[in-house]
Amino acid sequence: MNHRPENTLLVVMGVAGCGKSSLGQLCARALGVLLLEGDDFHSASNIQKMRQGTPLSDEDRAAWLDTLAAQLQAHRDGVVLTCSALRRRYRDRLRAAAPGLRFVFLDLTLEQARERVAARPEHVFPVSLVASQFETLEDPRQEPGVLRLDATRELAALGAEVTRWVRGSEVVQ
Repeated sequence: MNHRPENTLLVVMGVAGCGKSSLGQLCARALGVLLLEGDDFHSASNIQKMRQGTPLSDEDRAAWLDTLAAQLQAHRDGVVLTCSALRRRYRDRLRAAAPGLRFVFLDLTLEQARERVAARPEHVFPVSLVASQFETLEDPRQEPGVLRLDATRELAALGAEVTRWVRGSEVVQ
């Protein structure tokens, strides 16, 4: 059943390799809303930097976050956005654009992230940048509207938990 709560605005976040895209696809389908892949909105210069193994700066991410905020505003009736959202100020920028926005934080270790990124050599994001993501990450667990999940759990179980959370049911940790 595709029962969709009103104002389903959700960001699936975390470091590279945590499974944002896979979980985002599953959740968007289950909730009956559009999926937006945050990586699709990076500028050509940002993509080039990542391909060359250069971490993005706050300045590099600023226009990207503005674009993502505009996308959230354009889809107020419901959307799942995949976005690393590593710093609190990035998340706050998105929250300002979309009141009621919630975040699913896919948590994993540096070693697990490196292993996952190494398993997808065709991706724009190289293994060499994984450590920089952990250095940038500001833990969102104490922020409002954040569900932390172990990214190594089975995808179907993660999707079911997010769906229950969004629909207002109990979440078992």
